[in-house]
Amino acid sequence: MADIIQLLPESIANQIAAGEVVQRPASVVKELLENSIDAEATSITLIIKDSGKTLIQVVDDGKGMTETDARMCFERHATSKIKNAQDLFSIKTMGFRGEAMPSIASISHLHMKTRTKDQELGTEILIHGSNLKKQEYCQTPQGTSISVKNLFYNVPARRKFLKKDATEYNHILEEFKRVAIINPKIRFQLIHNDNEIYHLPEGNLRQRLSNIFGKSVNEKLVPIEEETDVVKIRGYIGRPELNKKTKGDQYLFVNGRFIKSPYLHHAIKNGYDNMLGEDEYPYYILDLEIDPATIDINIHPTKQEIKFEEDKLIYNYIRVTTKACLSKYSITPTLDFEKDLSFDRVFNETSYSTRESGSRSQMPVEQRIAQRKEIETWENMYREVQSDAADVDHITLPSTASLLEEDGNSNGVGIETSKPFQLHQQYIVNQIRSGFILIDQQNAHERILYERFLNALKGQNLGVQQLLFPITVEFTPDKAATLETLCPELVKLGIKIEPFGHGSFVIHGVTVGMEESSINTILENVINLYLENHDLELGNNENLALSLAVHSSIKRNKKLEVEEMQHMLDDLFATENPYTSPSGKKCFITYELDDIKKLFV
Repeated sequence: MADIIQLLPESIANQIAAGEVVQRPASVVKELLENSIDAEATSITLIIKDSGKTLIQVVDDGKGMTETDARMCFERHATSKIKNAQDLFSIKTMGFRGEAMPSIASISHLHMKTRTKDQELGTEILIHGSNLKKQEYCQTPQGTSISVKNLFYNVPARRKFLKKDATEYNHILEEFKRVAIINPKIRFQLIHNDNEIYHLPEGNLRQRLSNIFGKSVNEKLVPIEEETDVVKIRGYIGRPELNKKTKGDQYLFVNGRFIKSPYLHHAIKNGYDNMLGEDEYPYYILDLEIDPATIDINIHPTKQEIKFEEDKLIYNYIRVTTKACLSKYSITPTLDFEKDLSFDRVFNETSYSTRESGSRSQMPVEQRIAQRKEIETWENMYREVQSDAADVDHITLPSTASLLEEDGNSNGVGIETSKPFQLHQQYIVNQIRSGFILIDQQNAHERILYERFLNALKGQNLGVQQLLFPITVEFTPDKAATLETLCPELVKLGIKIEPFGHGSFVIHGVTVGMEESSINTILENVINLYLENHDLELGNNENLALSLAVHSSIKRNKKLEVEEMQHMLDDLFATENPYTSPSGKKCFITYELDDIKKLFV
């Protein structure tokens, strides 16, 4: 039998390695920036075009490389960081495997210029897909400049599966911010399509966070500084007002390296106690300084997952430190003493049993009056539900008639003209011919707005409420770049907005019904959700309409007047799909009288 096992050609081996190291343009950005950090650069510039698909260039003023090192760095597993096996257990640099440069060169057109301090001439190297095209002396400043062009040009299948430009750009921004945050003493610059996005001067960590996330964030930061025998913790956590419903703005570092750890993230959340909702994410930037011998960072190609020798101890230190810092700065949960004590309040067994067992004659007059009103409210509800449907006018809506026809009921659904009522300021209850329906007010309004915005983007005019005084809003450079691309569509949606330069925008009008005081928050949330939804591969119109609908809709715990509820019912059942919200959640549930009767048998 002939031998069938053979060594792979170097070019193919490099492409296989690239599949692990280079997943998208952001992967190249990460590797090149980390190489500049290891080269002890004091100034780093990142230049990208077309979200990194056309060009990724990193220029630094680091130590540079000799002619031999410049050529050797493109050989697999050639590294200056590891001399023997023991070095794997005391790694303090960002890169160490020697896979990044040959992997990147194997799937791109790579151009490098580099020079050390003691050399008069530098070295220029040009590589196309692992093939050396040129190596010669050149004039170049001290440091290294690496240009990566036409990424995945020779791996079309991989290039095909790259996401939209906005998504890839967002991933690059994240990698850039991760490196820039933890290295505040290094100057950073980011240029995208010839536009300067970030210019970050040298400073301390707090100044760096202010320059990246905005001055408003700086006022809401709580410093953390704790040192134990196992770990040294430093950084900042955000006050509760920085909590968000979406992921992002959570940065955890170990010895200066960004990591992902749901386990330690949970420790930070625990430190907030009940200041953080179940579906909320805190803002934090924490760096853990740990003995390298007690961690393993070589368990994942991106080196973003780490194994800890003392994981439970570290978890507890982080949780306790977070809690102590929030307490130290007098940040405690607030109680709502203005809770609405109307029919919409939560009914519980304790209050019921106490009321029944106590003597009514001992109750204060105000309490007895309130109790009587509550009983009358329930009695009125009962009479409405039990009233004969034949004695009430019905409005049969075609879109809702199909609802029960699908279940074998050809009579349709009649929405009563009788007054709907609100339940716990979250749901709307309304009688129909065969029983009643329970509408989730937030999901229903999201559906209404989504279709309204989608139609507007297709050319249907939306009412615009002109502002007496224009509003100026400001965003961080990365979010401002995204918002600028959305401006033409936002104008179609009734938000008259125009860029004003340096991250500022002027708003001259808003969609009718939108609260102008909340426009800044709405736009902030729209940007975040818009970028997040890009991974869902939605069309631009659907993505923007969904993002704006979610954050412009009436929320739960919002009291509605009867007219508002009736309008919402009419608008919901006039939509093309009244059954679910644009996110796929139910808008309403139908309760049949026959099913209700069975519950009382």
